[in-house]
Amino acid sequence: MEFYKNGSSPQNSIIQRDVYGDRSGERRPNQTSLGLVSTLSFPIIVSTADAMLKASGVTLIGYEKIGSGQCTAIVRGSIAEVRIAVEAGVQHAQQEGQFLSSTVIPRPFPNLEVIFPIGSHLIEQARQNDDTRVSNQSIGLLETRGFPAMVGAADAMLKSADIQLTAYETIGDGLCTAIIRGAVADVAMALQVGISEAQRIGELVAVTVISRPLEDLERSLPVASCLIEEQPQPLMLPVNVKETEKELVELPLPALEKLQMPLKKEP
Repeated sequence: MEFYKNGSSPQNSIIQRDVYGDRSGERRPNQTSLGLVSTLSFPIIVSTADAMLKASGVTLIGYEKIGSGQCTAIVRGSIAEVRIAVEAGVQHAQQEGQFLSSTVIPRPFPNLEVIFPIGSHLIEQARQNDDTRVSNQSIGLLETRGFPAMVGAADAMLKSADIQLTAYETIGDGLCTAIIRGAVADVAMALQVGISEAQRIGELVAVTVISRPLEDLERSLPVASCLIEEQPQPLMLPVNVKETEKELVELPLPALEKLQMPLKKEP
């Protein structure tokens, strides 16, 4: 195999061009970075992601749940913004007592993003959705250990306030989270009732309220699929009409009787 003076082969030179887009083989560093923060609770990882989004201009790519209650929020943005977001997320998770680990990956190779089960198509979608809007409603999350406690708490919350139960999430180790949405006062009232019911039935693990969540956060939750406004679709009916040839029959017109009109005499 032929080698260049710097010890690289023609094949390596092609790889460098493909990865970095530079015919000279010089590396052009990626200016974006990834930030990851892990906790032991789904409501806490969602509130951690909310703190990260509101602390800097990063994009929330999604969550990774690996079982035993371990969840990781993944954000993407410039190196400085990601570092600020991760610091805010770590501080929030530590205050909640559920922090596990965190890391910042500056200038990741594009191929690294296939690690995440969220998929590259979501990353591409996040790149295109730069405009983030703030919701006027709030999101409430109530986590229990055990499915019956979560179902009982969800039922009590629905009966106590004008809220919508949008979805639930499981992350292993028996942890289940009910996700509700509504006005801030209604969500707070519903969670108070849900806490009492969950403690009566089983074990309450975590509760959090996210006021005025960003659109990025809502898209990352299973709540998003329930809140998409359905566009009216045209009604498709299986109509099988057999065209039959009809003979054109010439029908005789009725004879017109002669009308006698009185003539006016001129004076």
